[in-house]
Amino acid sequence: MRVDAFDFELPPERIALRPLSPRDAARMLVVRPSALDDRGVRDLPDLVAPGDVLVLNDTRVIPAQLFGSKGNARIGVTLHKREAANDWWAFVRNAKRLKRGDHVDFGHGLGGVVAAKADDGSILWHFECDGPLEAALVAAGTMPLPPYIAGKRATDARDAEDYQTTFAVRDGAVAAPTAGLHFTPALLAALAARGIHLETLTLHVGAGTFLPVKVDDTRDHKMHAEWGCIDAATARRLNAARAEGRRVIAVGTTSLRLLESAVGEDGLIHAFEGDTAIFVTPGYRFRAIDGLMTNFHLPRSTLFMLVSALMGLETMQTAYAHAIREGYRFYSYGDASLLLPGRPQ
Repeated sequence: MRVDAFDFELPPERIALRPLSPRDAARMLVVRPSALDDRGVRDLPDLVAPGDVLVLNDTRVIPAQLFGSKGNARIGVTLHKREAANDWWAFVRNAKRLKRGDHVDFGHGLGGVVAAKADDGSILWHFECDGPLEAALVAAGTMPLPPYIAGKRATDARDAEDYQTTFAVRDGAVAAPTAGLHFTPALLAALAARGIHLETLTLHVGAGTFLPVKVDDTRDHKMHAEWGCIDAATARRLNAARAEGRRVIAVGTTSLRLLESAVGEDGLIHAFEGDTAIFVTPGYRFRAIDGLMTNFHLPRSTLFMLVSALMGLETMQTAYAHAIREGYRFYSYGDASLLLPGRPQ
């Protein structure tokens, strides 16, 4: 499909620069094939049936934004995928100033050596530090806010908490699974009291999620790979739920992408550990999920393509036009949507 089919006009004032407090105070647009319903995130327990399963991504965002210098050039580094214990691929500002073997000092005892350069301009860094790299990143790095927020205000201490889900446990993401940011202990308790099951998986979200689609046709776009894991026990419970007619609803496009990556030829979800670069566009046949809770996404983005694949492009164009008109807050710190396509007959 042509990428411009997924374009729309978003007024800049619709971009949320801070989350609401408390988190579950956000609005939520419920999208069904023939109806839109303006609700709130706190209504989620009433919108999901007892026995249904919500699948959360328990990845934890690391301080993946680094700044160093080489001569007079300021080097900005955004980590996006771990290759080994001390090796990370990263997108780099002023990458042309760097060649293989160059050393950059990022302060706080953290240095990096350019180990390789990819055709897309990204750089493989080998980091040098005393002690674990994770501790060095905490000292030298900052939270990697999306460019549409970072371009309008500086990252600050509030973001260390705001840009992290309350159930984050596994370090490795360089972008938050933002649909999960809406969940509070009170909301989780209300879901449990309603008899709604919660399952977790891990997908370490990469900075590639923010890259613009630069081609004219979706067939020519190459997704960046991200590492994910679903254990065998979780896969069994999800398969049992679907076999019993209970819905599996992904919380976030990251959860959805990993679930769909883990489906085998037998139509079952299997244990999964490794990279996925799945790219979901209209025409894709969903095999693992029955719904999706997600935020509102950028024009021409792979994520808007994904939700259009789930609900239909015309339905999502109508939903987004409604959201813009009604003052919904967009992107990572914005409001939510609950997409319920209904199972095919």
